[in-house]
Parts: sequence; structure tokens; C-alpha cells
Amino acid sequence: MRITGFILLFFLLSLAMNGQDSRLANQYYQTGEYEKAAEVYKMLLEKTPRNDYYFSRYIESLLAMENFQLAEKEIKKQISTQPHHVQLYVTYGNLYERQFMSEKADAQYRKAIDNVPPDIAIISKLGNAFIRLTKYDLAIEAFDKGGRIMNNDQIFAYNLADLYRRKGDVPRMIKYYIKASSNNPTQAVKYKTHFQRNLKTDEDYEELRKQLFERIQKEPDNIVYPELLEWVYIQKKEYNRALRQARALDRNLDENGTRVYNIADIAYNAGDYDTAIKAYEYIVDNKGINNSLYVDAKRGMLKSKRNKITRNYNYTIQDLDSLDFEYQKFIAEFGINARTDQLVKEYADFLAIYKNDLDASIEVLNQLIGLASINKYVKANSKISLADYFLMKGEVWEATLLYSQVEKDFTEEYLGEISRFKNARLAYFIGNFEWAQEQFDILKAATSRLISNDAIDLSVFIMDNLGLDTTDVPLQLYADAELLTFQNRFDEAFVKLDSIAALFPDHSLDDDVKYQKAKIYVKLNDFDTAIKLYSEVVEKYPEDIRADNSLFALGEIHENQLNAPDQAMKYYEKLFMDYSNSTFAVEARKRFRILRGDDIQ
Repeated sequence: MRITGFILLFFLLSLAMNGQDSRLANQYYQTGEYEKAAEVYKMLLEKTPRNDYYFSRYIESLLAMENFQLAEKEIKKQISTQPHHVQLYVTYGNLYERQFMSEKADAQYRKAIDNVPPDIAIISKLGNAFIRLTKYDLAIEAFDKGGRIMNNDQIFAYNLADLYRRKGDVPRMIKYYIKASSNNPTQAVKYKTHFQRNLKTDEDYEELRKQLFERIQKEPDNIVYPELLEWVYIQKKEYNRALRQARALDRNLDENGTRVYNIADIAYNAGDYDTAIKAYEYIVDNKGINNSLYVDAKRGMLKSKRNKITRNYNYTIQDLDSLDFEYQKFIAEFGINARTDQLVKEYADFLAIYKNDLDASIEVLNQLIGLASINKYVKANSKISLADYFLMKGEVWEATLLYSQVEKDFTEEYLGEISRFKNARLAYFIGNFEWAQEQFDILKAATSRLISNDAIDLSVFIMDNLGLDTTDVPLQLYADAELLTFQNRFDEAFVKLDSIAALFPDHSLDDDVKYQKAKIYVKLNDFDTAIKLYSEVVEKYPEDIRADNSLFALGEIHENQLNAPDQAMKYYEKLFMDYSNSTFAVEARKRFRILRGDDIQ
């Protein structure tokens, strides 16, 4: 036992000493002290003569010193002891190449490939030896031959794909990544990542689609290809085609619908509501009521139908009534509870915003809030919506009470900040300007950029307009108009805004009046009039606080409503160039870059 212990101790000490020597050699090599490095690497090689790393570094040190004679002697010696390690011929070829003997170098490279044995490790070392010398064509030849002699064209497919990537040969890179993935269904995500990094154009993705389709024809039972094809269609934003692949995979693999549900969510977020509806319906119709995704799919389906109907403002009463019936049918079947709370909240919003039935919406929200079992965030959001709808009805006390409850319960969270903002805005609406401004000043430091920006705007607006007059009547008229706008009483809001100009000609609120009217016209879907008014603000009042807001609004209209990205970019660019201190500048620059096609992380 004592002898064994001494042997083990000696072995561990030897390892430790070798490790120290290796670090020393590497340090010499990195700092260009090649003579010292060569001495240490040679010593290490004498202890471990088959260590490829030490040998490679030893030869590189000799070549750096141009000691070609000794290098050749050492290479020949290594070849004589390990003749099957054909990567040594690459080292020999590099020796000749460093001496500008290209024909002799090529002969050694050819000898390496011609003599490669059917050994995965040796083939890999050979290919990597060529890669280190950036001889990608020879590396390709080595791996290609290796696959043939191993009678397995997939074994080095990943290596070949990487080499064609380095060469910029996209079709062959795709071919070999597909081949590498074909036996690795669990690593599909890895190959999607490679494709996402290396495919740059629509033509690249079309090439991938074409090759995958060909492979599916040859190997219809291989599940990797349709999964990759599903991903390709998502990248190409062809969500309906992606859904076809997802449904087929779901059926073939007897899955629970998660794959299809993910497509539904992606399509919904991209605004392809038809595909989203079909995907959610697939889960509802095929997976059954006990499926864990059933309620979420039903909710997604109703949400998609609502957005499809309402997004262009051209819906009919019949469209809204049909959707209302579907909501009611679902709630009658499943009730109001923790599983359905989010959907019920959305139904209440639908009643208030689209059916203009505030009383029905308030009744639904009161039922929801009264349940102890629902999610606390759903309850808080329901209270905020309920407060909004009370305010729309003119019931200020009920609104402020609810805002205050949420603010108290979520003091340090986003919901607390939004509630404080809405309470301050309510105070502004009813003329309590100084208290409102104090709250807005506090909210300038809000964690939400959107709340912070809005708070800054309102604080500056109140400060500018309270100090100008001996009366706050113009400001109160304007606040009344904003409240009427919030309540969707647009005709009354226009009358109130016009009264400012009539009672107080050439008042400093002139730009604000035009700005507020433009916002109303956006709500009325009259984008031409809104654009005209926003443009007047920018042109006539470039130094006032509404100019940057108007530029951002013009960018949004052209980007989102008019599908005119080039024009949107002009407005965004003008904003962040001419109004670099604006609260909208950062977001405008981001949107400009996205529309330009930059890769924004």
C-alpha cells in the first residue's frame, strides 16, 4: 500500500510539474521568445512524445526562428514513429511552404490526403491541420474523402458545412448543415441558430427552403426537415405555411399542441390574425377541454378575432355582436375564475372600447375584482380599467379611489407607477394643476420610459402654461378637451378646443390645440387631416414642446397606418437629429434603424 501511495504521489507531482512547464512554454511562445519556448516544448515532448500539441508548438517555434533544418529533422523523426498520423505531412508541407518550395509543399499535402486511414480521430486531425493553415479546399477534400472511406457521408457533414461557411458558399453550407442535422432531431435548435447567423438574404432562405423540400421528398419520415422548414417559413413571415408544417408534426408525433400554439402566438404578434385564429382553433377543436392549452388557445382565438375585426375601424355592429356572443358563450361554459380571469378582463375591455357599453363593462369588471382567487396582477389591471371607465362616465371619485388602491398595493412596481400617473392626469383634467405637476415631477424617475416621458411632457406643459397668464382658464379649457377626448366625446372636444382660439386669440396654446385635434383625427381614422395638423405644428412651431411629439406621431402614422416606411424614416431621422434632447429621440432612432434593416438586439 505504501509503494502504491508513493507511485500515486510521484504521478501527481509529475503532472503538476508538467503543467507548470507547459504554462511557461506557452508564455514564452506568446511573447515571441521562440528559442526558450522550443527548449521547454522539446523537454515536454521527451516526457510525452505523442503529445500533438507540444509537437506542433515545438515545430512552430523552430519555424519562427527559421531553423528549418532542425524542424525537418524533428518532423521526419515524428513521422517515423507515427506514420499513420498523416497530419504530420501537413506540418511537413508547411515547412516547405515557409521556404517558398510550393511544389514540395503540395506533394506533402497530397501525401497526407492520399494516405488518410479510416480513423475518425486521424481524419479530424488532418482536416483541422489544413484549417489552421486556412487551406479550406484541402480540408474539404480531407473530410470528404474521410466520409467516403468511413462509408458515412454524415460523419463529417458539420465540418464541411463550417468550411463552406468560411468560403462563403451558401448553397453547400446549407446542404451540409441539413445533412448534419438529419440524424440529430434533438439538436434542431442548434442548426436553426447556425442558419440564423449565416443566412443574410431572402435568396439564402429560399435556397434553404428548396433544399429542405427536396430532402422531404426523399426522406418523408425524417422529422428534422419539416421542423426546419417550419422555422424557415417563420423567418420568411409565411406563417400560414409554417402552421401547415406545425400541424403535421403535431399529428405525426402525437404532441400536445405546444408547437402549433407557438405558431399562433408568433402569427398573432405579427398581425397575421387569420393564421393565428386557425392555429388556436386547431388546439380547441383537436386537443379537447382537458388540454392545458385549451383556455389559453380559446382566449387567443377570441383576441385574434377581435383584433382582426377592429384593426381597420371598418367593422359592423353585426361583427361586434358575433364576437360578443362568442365571449359570452365561453364565459357561460367556464365561468369567471382563475383560469379565465385574463379572458374576462379582455371581454370587459371589448365591451367598453368597441361596443361603447360602459355599464356592461363595469358590471363584468366588478364581478372579476370581487373574486378572491384571481391573479393579483389581473385584479390590479382590472381595477385600472374599471377606473378608466368610471372616468369616461364622469365618475371622478370612483376612478381616483381605484387608482389609489392599485398605487398603494404596488408602490414599487409598474402598476403602481401607471396608477399614480393616471391619478395625476385625473387631477390635471379637473383643474388641480399644481398637485398634478408635483406627481408628474416624481414620475419623471419612473422605471417605465413611457410613463417617464409622458410625465415629463405633462409637467413641462403645465409649468409653461400656468406661469403665462393671470388666469388658468385657457389651460382648464384645454384639459377639459383632453378629458372629453379620453371619454370619446370628440365633437364636444372640438368645440372646447375651438373656444380657446375664440376666447384667447394668439394664445401660446395654439400649437397644443392643433396637436390635440390631430390626436382626435387619428382616433377617427382620418389620417390625412391628422398629418396636415401635425405638419403645421412642426412647421409653424418648431421651438415649442409639441414639435417633437408631432414628428414622432407623423412617423408612427406613416409606419403603422399608411405602410410608408421611407416617409416614416424621414420623420424619425429629423426627430433624433433636430431634437436630440427629446424624450422621443431614443425611440425614434431605434425605429429608424429597424426600418432601415439594421439588426437591433
